[in-house]
Order: sequence, then C-alpha cells, then structure tokens
Amino acid sequence: MAEIIQTASGEVAKVDVDPVTLDIIENALRNARYEMDEVLFRTALSPGIREQHDEFPLIGDAQGRMVVGQFGLSIPALLDRYEGTINDGDVLLTSDPYSCDGAISHANDWLVVMPIYVEGRVVGWASMFGHMSDVGGKTVCSMPTDAHTIFEEGVIIPPFKLYDQGRLNEDALRIVLNQVRQPDWNRADLNGIVAACRTASRRIQELCARFGVDTYLSALDALLQRNYDAMKTLLAMVFADGETISFTDYICDDGVGYGPYELKLSLTRTGDKVLLDFTGSSAQSPGPINYYLNENLARMFFGIYMITVADPQILWNDGFYPLVDVHIPEKSFWKPEFPAALNARNHGVGRIFDLFGGLLGQKNPDLLNAAGFSSSPHFMYSGHYADGERKGEWFQLYSIGFGGIPGRPIGDGPDGHSLWPSFVNIPCEYLESYYPLRIEKWETVPDTGGAGLHRGGNGVDVAYRFLQPGTIAIHDDRWLTYPWGVNGGDPGARGRKWIDRADGTREILPSKVHDVAVAKGDVLHFVTWGGGGWGDPLKRDPDLVALEVRRGLISAEGADRYGVVLASDGNVDAAATDAKRASMTTGEKPAVFNMGPPLEEILANCEAETGLPAPKPPVPA
Repeated sequence: MAEIIQTASGEVAKVDVDPVTLDIIENALRNARYEMDEVLFRTALSPGIREQHDEFPLIGDAQGRMVVGQFGLSIPALLDRYEGTINDGDVLLTSDPYSCDGAISHANDWLVVMPIYVEGRVVGWASMFGHMSDVGGKTVCSMPTDAHTIFEEGVIIPPFKLYDQGRLNEDALRIVLNQVRQPDWNRADLNGIVAACRTASRRIQELCARFGVDTYLSALDALLQRNYDAMKTLLAMVFADGETISFTDYICDDGVGYGPYELKLSLTRTGDKVLLDFTGSSAQSPGPINYYLNENLARMFFGIYMITVADPQILWNDGFYPLVDVHIPEKSFWKPEFPAALNARNHGVGRIFDLFGGLLGQKNPDLLNAAGFSSSPHFMYSGHYADGERKGEWFQLYSIGFGGIPGRPIGDGPDGHSLWPSFVNIPCEYLESYYPLRIEKWETVPDTGGAGLHRGGNGVDVAYRFLQPGTIAIHDDRWLTYPWGVNGGDPGARGRKWIDRADGTREILPSKVHDVAVAKGDVLHFVTWGGGGWGDPLKRDPDLVALEVRRGLISAEGADRYGVVLASDGNVDAAATDAKRASMTTGEKPAVFNMGPPLEEILANCEAETGLPAPKPPVPA
C-alpha cells in the first residue's frame, strides 16, 4: 500500500456547509471535470482521444473516493497495490489491469493518478485515463482478436512514478515509448492527460484558498453523504427485503471460435444493503473478450441507473458504495486469471449496461429501456503509402463506431449514436484529409431499429473505400444474438460486415478480426446493429411512421411491422391501417422482454442467416 507523505499537522475540522456554498463547490467540481476534458482534447494527437473523446476523468477526495467523474474506481485500487511513497508533485502511471485490480481493463488504457496537496496536506486526487491508439504488441492498434494472453497485446506498464516530485522520469518514458508504433501520438496524449490532472489540481487548490480546507473537505463529505442517503432511500423503495431478481444476456463470440458467452447478474436486498452477484456467468474466455471488472465499477454502474433515474441533476459519486456488496467469481468472464487476454473487453463494458437495465427494469417495466448499442465497436486501418509523394510513410487509424440507441419510455432511441454520451464521431472530412480513404456512405440503415411504440434507433452503414493497400481490423458484437425489445417492442437488427473487393468479389467478415489485407479500391461496409423497440408497434402514430418512411428511416415494407398501410402518395391510408392493425392485434399481454428466436434456433440458422459458421460452446481458458 502506498505511503502518503504529508507535512501538515492537526486534524481537519468538520464544519457545517450551507446550501449555497455546497452548490458552488459542487458546480465548481463539475466544471473542473469538464475542463479536464477540454485540456486533453486540445493537446492530444490521436483521433481516438482528440476527435472521439475516448478518455475518462475523475476528481476524488482525500481517500480517493470519486466526487465527480465517470469511473469511480481507479484511485483506491491503484494506491492499494502501489508499493512506495507519494509526495507532492508525484504523478503515477500504469496500464496494467492486473496491478490495480481492474481499475483499468486493458493495456491500451493509460491511467494517470496524482495527489492534490494544499499546505502539506492531501486534500484530493486527480485521475484520468485515455485509450492509446497503439501500445505495441503483435498487431497494429494492439488489439489482436486471437490473443490468448495479455503479453500479446503490447507494453504493460506497472505502476510507477512518471513524475517524482515534479521531475519527469525520462528514461522510463523512453523505454515505454520505444514499444509503440507512433510514439509521438502516445507522448502527446500522455502529456495531455497529465496536464488535465494538473488543471484539476489547480482548481481544487483555488477552492481551498477561497473557502478553506475545512469547508472544502466538509463539502465533499456532504456530497458523498447525500448520495448515500439517496441510495438508501431508493433501495428501500424499489426492492423488497429478501427479494432476488436476475437477468441474463450474452456476448456473441470471443474472436477465437467460441460463444455465446452467458452473462448473468442477480440482485438480493438484505436490510439496507443489496448484493450484486455475477455467479452463473461463463468462465473466462481463451480469447481476448474477458472483462476484468473492478467491484467499485460494478457499484458505479448500478448507481448510475438508480440515482440518475430518480434525480438526473444530482452529481453522483462514490458515497453510496457501502450500501452495495459485489460478488464476482474468480476465473469467470468478469474476473479472469492472469495472464488472460483483455484487449476486447469493450463488449463486456457495453453489455453490462444492457445487463443492469434488464435486471433493474424488471421492478418497473414502464421505466425499462430496451437493449441498445451496448459496445464500442472498433475499426482500424493501417499500412504504408505505396505510391505518390508520401510513398513509404506510415499511417494508422483507430476509430469507434456508432449504432442504434434503445427505445425508451420517453421516446425513440437516437439513430447512429454512441454508447458513451460524451463520444463523438470522427468527421468524414478529417478521415479523408489525414488517411488514404474515402467515405462513400455514412447513413442509417432503415428498419434496423426494433419496431415499437417508441422505435429503437437504427444502426449505420459506413462504407470505407481504401485508396492505399493496407490491413484492417474490426472489433464488434451482436452479430449472433439480438438487441432485445421490451414491453411488446421488437428486437433490433444484428450487425454485419463485408468487403466488396475491387475485383468484384464479396467477402463476409466476422465481427472480430485483424490483419485483413485490403487493396486499393476495396470497399468495407461496416454495418452496426440497431436498438430494441419499446412498447407495442401497433400503437405508434401512423403519421409518424409515414414521415419516417419518407425520411428513409423505415422502409415501405418495414411499415408493415407497425400495421401501417400507405397510399400511393406516401400518406397513411387510415381505413386500411385500422383494418390491418385490427387483424394483427391478438389481445394477449406482451412479454416484458423479446429476445428474438431461442438461442438454439439462432445457432442452427447461423450460417444461413449470417454467412458465418456458428461458434462452438465456450470452454474455460
């Protein structure tokens, strides 16, 4: 455990913080968190961070508990494992998930943690991690889909002092950067992360100077206590004492031929507390889809759903963690044994949102979302220019794809959107300016969103025409199982990928593949999946269906799923629609979940429907 060096004497006084001061400090923390983002975006070089914002900031209290941010797990886990002293001016760096109990979940994520000192006392912590586009390893962008150990996935940085009392460890950084394919990108992105953490440190020091350390730290305690009190009340309102509920979803395959992987989550309330139990999930995979889930992150996912549904304006934090126990079996998908491969954990990160939604939504189906775009699919393209004035120059692209957000109680799911609200797409103009490719199509795919009273968002078809030979890699999922619908809504469509070769042939690609050679003139179609529908499609406004047909979001044939008949002018034929809907109405109460065909049927029809062989049943790594 880290030894934190402090020169301040005496205890911090506990003081009452008035509501106005608390509100000022709360919003100052929120602004500091967003300022961390902006500092990084303006200094990073890799498009994954600079353009798409694949990074996550955090500001913690003196114990490392998150008071504002997105991932409330990195600081305590890292400090528990770090053997050494912590001084003013130190900056810690790691990329090893196994050295920080899954505080980060694959080696592409570089995690920076630094203490915030005021007058010789640690008053908080600033932390941020970002996805580095490449960290070495056997394939470009460091995400080999056939990896069996983490050693195949690139440089693994143990926790160490990148800065020791303000002095940069140049030798260690030089060794690390010597392992990667574009060290200038990694250096710039890392410098931006450090600068963002230092920005947070300055803002906290300013707050302490303005209000005093006693008031600032007491305000943090009040914010944490507020979330504790809110969660305690919510647990008693939503879950019956002694009640257990469960939900199961799947990861389609692991990249090395096995799948689908069963993901099970159960919840039991006992008194004031709940237990989140992942028992029943599949064993760890021999491939790289394992998701080393930190227990605090599981708590955070649970809290995001519970607290933001009840009060979207609240600044959620780690305060409620003592109310949530977590059990994750060893050697399971969620807690693989070292040195299991981890690079494709993005599918588990995303699917856990569906898992929590399906679990917690059972208590109130009217508030239940359908399954959505629960992944961050990756597309990578790299090579050397074969001709022209840039002949011999290296290029590499890492980007994140978007898909359909689920139908929701409040309305339709957005089309072609990211799993993470803060992520944005890389502009086509950027891609075409800096990479040898052309975007021939970037559009939503009609009917891929599940039909419902509230339609699931459509997936997108991005068509990349390659202007130079190279290799590509893909990380995606939901090509086998369906994004489920709820309360009578239909499942969304599955994702698919193929290359139309310049010689006129077509090659269907699996959802997880790397080092696929592409030639000049080849076109990759990267089609993502849609979100599930919410509610009975026969209750959707017919005029809205007609409008979406005109807009290309629903096809004329797809209108049949809503029982809508269109006249020759594209408007609704009201009489025919009423008759059609009457003939389609069964009077039966719809099931809460529509998962699509049974898994056995999906596997039996896999090759005929997808052009890909069915995966084999999973076996432990």
